[in-house]
Amino acid sequence: MAGSDGSRTDLVDGGSDVWLVLGAGLSQRPVTSLITGALEGEFGDRFAVVGSDELLMRAGRGGLTLHGLDGRGLAAPRVAYGRVWTPGAGVDREITLLRHLETMGSVLLNPADAVLACLDKFWQMQRLASAGLAVPETHMSAGGSLEAVIGAGLPQPCVVKAVRGHRGEQVFLAPDTETLRTVHGGLAPDTACLFQEYVGYSHGRDLRVVVVDGRAAGAVVRTASGGEFRSNLALGATLTPCTGRYPQGEELAVRAASVMGLGVAGVDLLFAPDGDFTVCEVNANAGWQPKMKEIAPALAAACRTRLTAAEGRVASSGQ
Repeated sequence: MAGSDGSRTDLVDGGSDVWLVLGAGLSQRPVTSLITGALEGEFGDRFAVVGSDELLMRAGRGGLTLHGLDGRGLAAPRVAYGRVWTPGAGVDREITLLRHLETMGSVLLNPADAVLACLDKFWQMQRLASAGLAVPETHMSAGGSLEAVIGAGLPQPCVVKAVRGHRGEQVFLAPDTETLRTVHGGLAPDTACLFQEYVGYSHGRDLRVVVVDGRAAGAVVRTASGGEFRSNLALGATLTPCTGRYPQGEELAVRAASVMGLGVAGVDLLFAPDGDFTVCEVNANAGWQPKMKEIAPALAAACRTRLTAAEGRVASSGQ
């Protein structure tokens, strides 16, 4: 079987203990190379890169099984880190695969339900707010018209976000109701969106913290250019490494990752005037820059911890 990075992997004879499972569109991302290098260095031939489109799931009289597209059976890995492309990830595709692996006994760095929750920006708000974490005031209708939602009261200015989106796409600032109507009218009719309080103090900048196993492994301040209010790298933002500079923000990011159930997370925080922070969103598909050198080794160590625990469980059971 060919791995998603073009390398050959042998997953049939003995299997591989640790997998990096990649959804469509992620094999060529720079961060994929960083992760692959760290995991290859840690596990050698016990590690494999596997594309979600290379696997066939089966459920039947023999229970759950996993196969390559050539029909040969595969042993599920003991540990897997699944990365899915947010706009294209499907509950009936990548998430189903992660659940299949879990049911077959694989330990996922980011559990399937946690990844699923992060795909929906309002589900995130529900979990984070229920846990008492600071989030912007956020509104979402379960089907009412925009006029009904406006009539019920929305914050002004208002940030409009598609509940499924990434890299700052389909995120708009509406300073007044008329602009809100225009922005909303420009979205596809079936686009579910939320309406969020605009945190003006953090306009054009945020704190991105990459959390690995309950620790802030890296942090950067992202600063937008040209007056843009979104501080996404894809939109031209600049990055300033700042790991350890904002301990209060890093602590909040660790709590947010824990609430979402993620072993690896990219947490975006908005600055507040009093020096505190507000959680903007949590990303299961965390990205980072090569200069943030502690993250990939921390991820490899997290996989090692889980693999050691899995091997210990097997040994104690006598298998």
